[in-house]
Amino acid sequence: MNDLNETIFEIGYRLPLVIIKGAGDLATGVAHRLHRAGFPLLMTDLEKPTAIRRTVAFSQAVYDGRMTVEGVTAEKAAPASFQEIHKILAARHVPVIPGADPSWLDSLSSAGFVEATLSKKNTGLTRREGRVTIALGPGYTAGLDADVVVETARGHFLGQLIFEGPASPNTGKPGLIGGYDLERLIKAPAAGMVEFFQAIGDRVESGQTIGRVGGADIKAAISGVLRGALQNGLEVPQNFKIGDIDPRPDAANYIHTPSDKARAVAGGVLEALMGFLFSNGKASG
Repeated sequence: MNDLNETIFEIGYRLPLVIIKGAGDLATGVAHRLHRAGFPLLMTDLEKPTAIRRTVAFSQAVYDGRMTVEGVTAEKAAPASFQEIHKILAARHVPVIPGADPSWLDSLSSAGFVEATLSKKNTGLTRREGRVTIALGPGYTAGLDADVVVETARGHFLGQLIFEGPASPNTGKPGLIGGYDLERLIKAPAAGMVEFFQAIGDRVESGQTIGRVGGADIKAAISGVLRGALQNGLEVPQNFKIGDIDPRPDAANYIHTPSDKARAVAGGVLEALMGFLFSNGKASG
């Protein structure tokens, strides 16, 4: 046990620590559900996060210091600073650590570890005795490098728990929204620094120049609401995903709330955690 785990119950939590690797919009949907259920959480992300749906991503706390999504607040924390992490947890907020050292992260004792980076390949995840290891989406095999894999492909099986084998393979196509899939994505037309002229939530029209990357114009392929946009100032390679347009007439209503997909996946993660805790007697009375 380390200093962090020794104080979890002292500050009033009745459930043990869960670590979430990744703090993008899907990971945030998971964190939001787990936080509301009473779990103390620790999230990590890149030193310069690349989340697109930044209005519903706790990774935005890395840039802004803190981020609130539907009443739950995340705060940036320094790596390996137990005092700072403890203070954030005591405030009933979620600490987000940028660029956490993998070996330090792996040294922490937790009841659950959620791989939520959606990297679509195993970047070092392993199972460990005494914790449930949960991976989101393709790239992981339940029973081999994760205890549970949660289905992330839209459709009938979204959020399903897989205890043996992989999730559905990556199709390379985003989910259909308002009749569009690939057309709603915005990719970098060139390598360079990203600069969006519009903010997330703004209305854009087909053919409109909405930003620039490395001197090349970013043009909207369809009309709708700018649902997601990469943080301005980031350097990206050509064809990197940098934005997303929602063509639905009521799209503005969804900008600041987790998606149906995030909520479904979050339900699967919560189910896996509670099943593990109560079958192993790890929940505090």
